[in-house]
Amino acid sequence: MDEDGSRQSASRRFSSHFGLPRLTPSRVLALLGGAVAVQMLPGLPPTWISVLVAGLASTLLFLRASNRAPIWFVLGLAWTLLRAHAALDARLPTELHGRDFDVVGTIHGLPEVQSRSTRFAFDIESATLDGERVALQGLSRLNWYDHAPELPPCSRWQLRLRLRPPRGLVNPGGYDSERGAVQRGVVAVGYVRDAQANHLLDHAPGICIDQWRGKIANAISHRLGGDPASALLRALAVGDQQGIDDDQWQVLRATGIGHLIAISGLHVGMLAAFGALLARLLWKAWPRLTLRIPGPLLEAPVAMACATGYGLLAGMGVPTMRTLLMIAIALLARFTRRSTSMGQGLALAALAIVAWDPLAVLSAGFWLSFVGVAVLLSVTRPVGVERVWWREIPRLQLILSLALLPMSVWFFGQGSLIGPLANLIAVPWVSLLVVPITVAGSLLIVDVPTLGGPLLELADVLLKALWQLMQWMAALPSAQIYFAAAPIWAFVLALLGVGWMLMPRGVPLRLFGLALLVPMLIPRASPLATGEFEVWMFDVGQGLSMFVRTREHTLLYDAGPRYPSGFDIGDAVVIPSLHALGSDHLDRMLISHGDSDHAGGAKAVHLAFPEASIESGEPERLAVTASACRSGESWVWDEVSFRIVSAPAAGVSKSNDRSCVVLVSGASGSLLLTGDATSHVEPEIAEVMGKMRISRPLVLSVPHHGSKTATSAQFLDAIDPQLALVSAGYRNHFGHPHGDVKARLAERGIALLNTADAGYLYLRFGPAGGVPELGREARLAWWRMH
Repeated sequence: MDEDGSRQSASRRFSSHFGLPRLTPSRVLALLGGAVAVQMLPGLPPTWISVLVAGLASTLLFLRASNRAPIWFVLGLAWTLLRAHAALDARLPTELHGRDFDVVGTIHGLPEVQSRSTRFAFDIESATLDGERVALQGLSRLNWYDHAPELPPCSRWQLRLRLRPPRGLVNPGGYDSERGAVQRGVVAVGYVRDAQANHLLDHAPGICIDQWRGKIANAISHRLGGDPASALLRALAVGDQQGIDDDQWQVLRATGIGHLIAISGLHVGMLAAFGALLARLLWKAWPRLTLRIPGPLLEAPVAMACATGYGLLAGMGVPTMRTLLMIAIALLARFTRRSTSMGQGLALAALAIVAWDPLAVLSAGFWLSFVGVAVLLSVTRPVGVERVWWREIPRLQLILSLALLPMSVWFFGQGSLIGPLANLIAVPWVSLLVVPITVAGSLLIVDVPTLGGPLLELADVLLKALWQLMQWMAALPSAQIYFAAAPIWAFVLALLGVGWMLMPRGVPLRLFGLALLVPMLIPRASPLATGEFEVWMFDVGQGLSMFVRTREHTLLYDAGPRYPSGFDIGDAVVIPSLHALGSDHLDRMLISHGDSDHAGGAKAVHLAFPEASIESGEPERLAVTASACRSGESWVWDEVSFRIVSAPAAGVSKSNDRSCVVLVSGASGSLLLTGDATSHVEPEIAEVMGKMRISRPLVLSVPHHGSKTATSAQFLDAIDPQLALVSAGYRNHFGHPHGDVKARLAERGIALLNTADAGYLYLRFGPAGGVPELGREARLAWWRMH
């Protein structure tokens, strides 16, 4: 007895000190906070530190005395650090940039067939370089130019690829592709080389959902033809968005309903609810089904099956998998008859997602989904409380729009004034009518087209009716508004303000929360004095786009390239950057000449800023109406002078030498914008500038991206710049800037800054001068490539 008693006592003492960690919402929030904290780091600590901290935190979790929120925070931090290290280790090393690899892998998802190329995702299984095996595995984004063969989904290929790391452009606004690559697991990007080594190894071995999706997408296109709504239906049915054109995307953005066309969590949830309803009808129709298992418990697996089926049909992307995980946790709690509160349910879902993919916190979709669900659950009236549906639905929509406003502005820099009303109409129409009919038609269109076809045509009619209304709403004045980039403290204040306003009735001064939104929605910029100006050289790859702003006026010099694939830097980089800088008006757009790397984005910028006057050295080559710039033309904005010092002259036939060259001069310095001018016209430029009184220091935009055909020694000696800026693509095949040009600049002590290395470049010409801002330093993050 004494021995048994001592054992029991020891057991009780052990249990009092050790035990399974208890999960609470506050602890999961701490875990999530640790994952978020990693994203604030400019770099990652050594891997061994992350392993040590993760092991220590995991051990402390089982100590009852230390099972507190700070330990969960440290665990989330360490686990995310480990996954971040793995993501960086997996991507192609910088020193292997531009090399040719022989790889074996599988087509992932649905290839996007275009007129001159096919874009596709390729899951690399193995790779060799010069006959030697290299450690390269994971997802790559590729192009196959010219005459690409048919690329069936899930098929295995051996390909010769020219690869590079997923290095992106860094600008004041626009999508951070390096962050996106880390979050999606992309290890390399590149294109297929024209080689005999390229051949098909095996057609889709086993079951291939993507092949089924491709057949459905093709069947929808064949049935509905070139109907604009067919692209939207393909997106709703199988997640195939490649047919949605720019005009349709603009309508989706302006009305704030883009989340409906994507395979959103709302659609997956609706299919789960449909499955639960179907199971309920079955067990009520056949009560014997409930003899062994209670009827409500039958609903959970059927609901999960319907949601998973739709997820597979949609391509099982990462956002869809997150939604399925949340639904699975909720249904599991119901199936096991465990009562869970709203906070516990969300905590379980957050824990599962952070454990599975902690880098999901880099995604806007993660936060919009979680916050949206949390807000709806917290403000929905309890069961049994009488509700008037036509009052309740608008109330919930307005609350949701307000709650998500700070995140929409932070992630996308824009909002929709008509978004709440548009969603109030579109959400039930699409989720309750269009999606179920589209899914049913999609499941039947391949094998039973006589049934699937009419269903898809009905969905097409319903979607067209909605689309006409959305187009009208998108055309309303100020339907879409843009916001300048704000600091993180303003974002935190906005979140607090929204939380305050959504407090229950009785909390005093709830409307005061609106004041906390002001720093984010109307960020205060550092004003320019009269005679001052600032300039940004955007990071546009192998091209040029520069933005000059005085106290009250703005000039865009060149608009970046537009590629044959349809990727438009004007739309993807220039316009978002202008919005992020708080520019809602453009006075003048000057396109140096007609080459596509300077003029390609002009049309997109013109559509976004139609009030801007347009001039060019080659107006006849532009996709927009423009007037010819004239040598000697000048104007003054806020005591900052602008003068065209070189424009096309009679007898000049070479396109580069027809560049319109502009000198900007303020009280504290000058800037020379040169386009692609070569050494043939540099003497003329130097002669004109020699007769002018130029404020110093002089900053030179290096002509023609640093080509050896420009920036001659005589030109540099004549104008004597103090700083040179060059816009070039990272490791571009032209070799820009040329070694001779860099040597000439170095010999004269002229510092050179290159967007290929530094990202965007920013300079302010004022009495205080100032150090140039380099984009990759200003936006330093652990995923940033150098």
